[in-house]
Amino acid sequence: MFVGEAPGADEDKQGRPFVGRAGKLLTKLIEEAGHKREEFYIANVNKCRPPGNRTPTLEEQEACFPFLEKQIEIINPKVICLLGAAAARAFLRRNVAITKERGQKIMWKGKILILTYHPAYVLRNPNAQPILFNDIKMAIETAYDND
Repeated sequence: MFVGEAPGADEDKQGRPFVGRAGKLLTKLIEEAGHKREEFYIANVNKCRPPGNRTPTLEEQEACFPFLEKQIEIINPKVICLLGAAAARAFLRRNVAITKERGQKIMWKGKILILTYHPAYVLRNPNAQPILFNDIKMAIETAYDND
């Protein structure tokens, strides 16, 4: 499972997560790791786009989190790859320095969380793409690991 922060303009229009430029990059990296996007459930913490496309507030995240928890309960993923600091903050309930904490595996309610950059960040900072790819690959390998 991959989780981002909130819908952008394209997602808001289509009612589907990660369908804009960041979503196309996420799909490309999943495919480069040898898999198909359809193998993974992709969601956002927030279910609606914040005004001005700003980062969701902690209060907005807390209001939406029960809906995400229900999705997690239904999907029952082994691994949840958190895309960006806002998504990580929602799960860990603290500020997250994603540049320092990315790549970590953290246990959360019996699930493995893997923190990484948001694809939108990589679009603005192309040098980070190999790092995002490696983190996505690690998340996928961890999900398919049979231990």
